[in-house]
Amino acid sequence: MTESVDFQTIRQQAAETRRTVFGGDALIVCDNLIKIYKVGELEVVALQGLDLLVENGEFIAIVGASGSGKSTLLNILGGLDVPTAGNVKVAGYELLNMSNARRTEYRRRMIGFVWQQTSRNLLPYLTAIENVAAPMTLDGLRGSVSRRRAMDLLDLVGLADRGDHRPEQLSGGEQQRVAIATALANAPRVLFADEPTGELDTKTSNEVFEVMARVNAEEGVTIVVVTHDPLVAGHVRRTVSIRDGRTSSEVLRRSEVSDDGEHRVISEEFVVLDRVGRLQLPDDYIEALELERRVRLTLDPDHINVYRDSNDAQ
Repeated sequence: MTESVDFQTIRQQAAETRRTVFGGDALIVCDNLIKIYKVGELEVVALQGLDLLVENGEFIAIVGASGSGKSTLLNILGGLDVPTAGNVKVAGYELLNMSNARRTEYRRRMIGFVWQQTSRNLLPYLTAIENVAAPMTLDGLRGSVSRRRAMDLLDLVGLADRGDHRPEQLSGGEQQRVAIATALANAPRVLFADEPTGELDTKTSNEVFEVMARVNAEEGVTIVVVTHDPLVAGHVRRTVSIRDGRTSSEVLRRSEVSDDGEHRVISEEFVVLDRVGRLQLPDDYIEALELERRVRLTLDPDHINVYRDSNDAQ
């Protein structure tokens, strides 16, 4: 007699297995990511065991000082560079040991990219609608179908009336909005943006971030922005800071309604504890307590105390 299959138990076991794997069902998983560049006789460590998880549908910002490793991270996630060690997965694609054909497929089908320099995003001799339609044409979609899709995307970014204009006839902000539409042409799972407002004024930067927030909400596209622009804080729910090649802190934002019915945004900053137990204390904390070399820890039921080593002061 054949035993009946308990599908509910199987599903529960599968879910438990996923939870035990770092990242679980996260869309982007970076696990102990290391990137070392060779510069002459020197080795430069750009990423030093970085961990990062991004859930499907998130809109996050990655910030950090120059040389912190954020641009290196974005190039790896965008399939433009390969890590030295560690694991990195985006939308089911393992990026560490991917073949050239698989990498091309990944860049064409799974991701969109918006650069800081408008000249890298658009072909100057094509109109806005032709630029947006170009990725679809390269992927075999032609005629009225690609044109209709291109018009819908231009409408999404608020430029349906500028479709027949070439880049030189558009403002910097309009060019970046067309670039966003172009990056969305093949319906990617993730949109990566590298300093997309770096060449724009404050008002125009706000407009570009508002467009990305709308794209995230209406299209469900996961968006990862690398930026120095403080305006991004008002448009994302999570800001990840990178320092010395590792994620150091995160700011999480949530909305709540007060007792008198007013909406307000609550921001909380957290230090990131990586998988091997490392964390980076904020610089102002280190300076305030004059911490160096060694620190003394004591454990209370619900928190850890950090003290300067008294021997260092002698």
